[in-house]
Amino acid sequence: MQRLTAESVTLGYDQRVITENLSVEIPDNSFTVIVGPNACGKSTLLRALARMLKPSQGQVLLDGQTIHQLPAKKVARTLGLLPQSSIAPDGITVADLVARGRYPHQGLLRQWSPEDERVVDESMESTGVAELAERYVDELSGGQRQRVWIAMALAQQTPLLLLDEPTTYLDIQHQIDVLDLCAELHETQGRTLVAVLHDLNHAARYATHLIAMRDGAIVAEGAPSDIVDAELVERVFGMRCQVIDDPETGTPLVVPAARKARKVAA
Repeated sequence: MQRLTAESVTLGYDQRVITENLSVEIPDNSFTVIVGPNACGKSTLLRALARMLKPSQGQVLLDGQTIHQLPAKKVARTLGLLPQSSIAPDGITVADLVARGRYPHQGLLRQWSPEDERVVDESMESTGVAELAERYVDELSGGQRQRVWIAMALAQQTPLLLLDEPTTYLDIQHQIDVLDLCAELHETQGRTLVAVLHDLNHAARYATHLIAMRDGAIVAEGAPSDIVDAELVERVFGMRCQVIDDPETGTPLVVPAARKARKVAA
């Protein structure tokens, strides 16, 4: 069994069901990316995997145990989450916010240590926010704040890391920087990453395992080179395209049909 799985879960908000009887296994030591159109259930699934949303039916398992029956601090030492939108407390500095990622490692017999300091410094350095350490978070741009939240998630040092649209607010260079960092965490540290991304080409380039969703169901999953083709893109996104080899990586590259070609087809 993989470390993180969902078994026949039904998920929703109040009386609105988003996904029903959904099962998924996140491959260990993978960089799994979930893609799909807006409101298809990808962020809802991620919230359930992160213990933020309790299934009305079925269960999410972490290391073979129902995640909602585990102590919160134990889950936090195993699984980190970067939510889609995060709000920092008023008047908190970048360094103090990133340091909160070390909370799951604290206890009555273990207080702040030089190791905690080292991890916080490294997390800020790797996300390019070290020079902002003494700045207040609410003074930063959206892109800077996003990198600070990623630094806090990294400081948590969990073997499983879930990221809901981590490239939101970032320009193209910082999008690539964040995804490169994710790939490095996966490749060099063996972390299992699960990310929701909107950009299908980013997903195909970086993912080792891709999950494509539509209308609350998984349409296809597997290595991007095995599942991404024009038929899948039209089936999931309703978009005509060509899929060619990325000249940089050899991974699938989606080229949308031109406006005139779409008009002719219509």
